[in-house]
Amino acid sequence: MAVQPAEPQVSRPAIAFQYFIYFGVMGLYLPYFNLYCYHLGFSGFHIGVLSALRAVTMVVFPLAWGIAADRTNTRRPLYILCNVLSAAVWAAFLFTQDFAIMAVITVVYGTFYAPIISFLEAFTMEVLGREKKSYGRIRVWGSLSFIAVVLVFGRLIDVSSARLIIAAILAGSLMLALISFSVPRARAADKARFTRGAGVLLQRRSLAFIFCAFLMLVSHGAYYGFFSIHLEQLGYSHTFIGLSWALASAAEIVVMVFSNALFSRVSLERAIGLAFAAAVLRWAVLGEVTSPVAILLAQGLHALTYGVFHMASILYIDRLVPAAAKTLGQAVNNALTYGLGLMVGFFLNGALYGIIGSAGLFKLSSLIALAGGVLLAWFHVATRPAPRR
Repeated sequence: MAVQPAEPQVSRPAIAFQYFIYFGVMGLYLPYFNLYCYHLGFSGFHIGVLSALRAVTMVVFPLAWGIAADRTNTRRPLYILCNVLSAAVWAAFLFTQDFAIMAVITVVYGTFYAPIISFLEAFTMEVLGREKKSYGRIRVWGSLSFIAVVLVFGRLIDVSSARLIIAAILAGSLMLALISFSVPRARAADKARFTRGAGVLLQRRSLAFIFCAFLMLVSHGAYYGFFSIHLEQLGYSHTFIGLSWALASAAEIVVMVFSNALFSRVSLERAIGLAFAAAVLRWAVLGEVTSPVAILLAQGLHALTYGVFHMASILYIDRLVPAAAKTLGQAVNNALTYGLGLMVGFFLNGALYGIIGSAGLFKLSSLIALAGGVLLAWFHVATRPAPRR
């Protein structure tokens, strides 16, 4: 019997490096791109529209690319293609500050950028094999990169200009495109098994989880869309803004490093419920307080609202979906939560920003997280098997 090469073991550093660069670019985009648009003179509505357009692409295209990848066994070449083309399209932002043109670029860019993370999550689950609970140890490299980037660029923007962010994201995207060639090849696909596996996503348990996760991400719209603007309006420097984002990522690192121990002791369902409770508290605090200490303490809850929730969601979907539809499973999860959820969150917050202000947005987010947590808890109780007599 031929001995199979240990490709998954060899591939782990390559996957970790992908996360490192991907979330380094995210550390540029999330805290500072909307702030860049704000300095261009865009209104809250315009900022919300740009964010929502990006989120729309995160709904549609991960699903389309995910189906294509699983049915045709072309996950790796499609992953490389999307990385290369998204970097090329982003370069167009260097040449315009017009809202309408930037909106078009955002859509075209999102077409190719959208599936990257779901492809990467599917690669990671395959590489880890039976050690999926240690997912956080690979994903943590993305958080480390995010921290370094937000700290450095917060200071750079303070002493230079927010315009720097466009060129920096382009540089990171080009680097990601180059290293995308290092991902492992996927196992052979089976179209019949893919169809059966995809059907699992229409079952009641999958739909209930995805809907509640959607609400969780809707509640994050104020944070990802207006947190930096909220802090600037409170009088804080860009250095403090970067520190706030970095602290949140530092908190998530702790739970990711100990992910194996965490999920060996706490069920995925309980971990997700705890994340919802933390989101209710975090958004309520950010909507009420103005002191730097309280803001930074609230950012520490990112360990639960993002770190635990994200890891538990990836593992939960991986547990539900059979091997032949893993890419689609992660694509659906990302599309309907980080895609549709954030899209609705961005539109909602963009529309309400001029009416209730950034503090009001966070108070509303707390209520949305509460609704998601209560619904998910009710579903788990309602579907729990009756005890045997």
